[in-house]
Amino acid sequence: MNGTLYGVGVGPGAPDLLTLRAVNVLRAVDVILAAASPRNDYSAALDTARPHLRPDARLLRLEFPMTRDAGVLREAWLKAAQAAREVLEGGESAAFLTIGDPLIYSTFGYLLRTLREIAPHLPVEIVPGITSFQAAAARTGTVLCEGGESLRILPGINGRDNLAAELAGADTAVILKAYRNFPGICEALRATERLADGLLASHVEQPEERIRRGVDGMDGTPPYMSLIISRNPAAKPGQ
Repeated sequence: MNGTLYGVGVGPGAPDLLTLRAVNVLRAVDVILAAASPRNDYSAALDTARPHLRPDARLLRLEFPMTRDAGVLREAWLKAAQAAREVLEGGESAAFLTIGDPLIYSTFGYLLRTLREIAPHLPVEIVPGITSFQAAAARTGTVLCEGGESLRILPGINGRDNLAAELAGADTAVILKAYRNFPGICEALRATERLADGLLASHVEQPEERIRRGVDGMDGTPPYMSLIISRNPAAKPGQ
């Protein structure tokens, strides 16, 4: 009998922000699959979930290289999917851990798609998780949207013009991965008159958490786990 693969969102980084369903899954599975970079063995998702793991659960790290080389990425996804397949076809259940939610800018999406290609018979279940931007909004009492307002989620890796166009059409915009392209993000915020009021949050619900109002005057580049929440100053709540 085949085991089940669970894609488990462990939330933004605090062990007490996992859902009850996630905790129950982690206490039951035989194997923990943790994404790791070949350059770094640390896994924030694993660190977050550790208090809830079975003492005898086996850990298997899956390497997901930080590159845009399609060939290298495809090879890594196939290798990770094959490793998961061997676990499941061996009769063990496994949980793939991901910070935030498994279906929002997560490496789980690549694993899920590849596993469905090579082994569509294997069962997969997904456990949603609290996102970093939801946690940042809760920490600061920031209303994300209400009434007829729109909420747009953007990747910070896009260019300045693309970001500016997206920002112009959103009542509230969440910019994730707001670190590598930070100057371009700031230019897009300035062009849409959002620079002064944006909320910049890094490592939300983690020991090194930093949250500030206003992106203008920020020195240097934010840490890897950073996001921006930007409310349109012209937005009219409730309409």
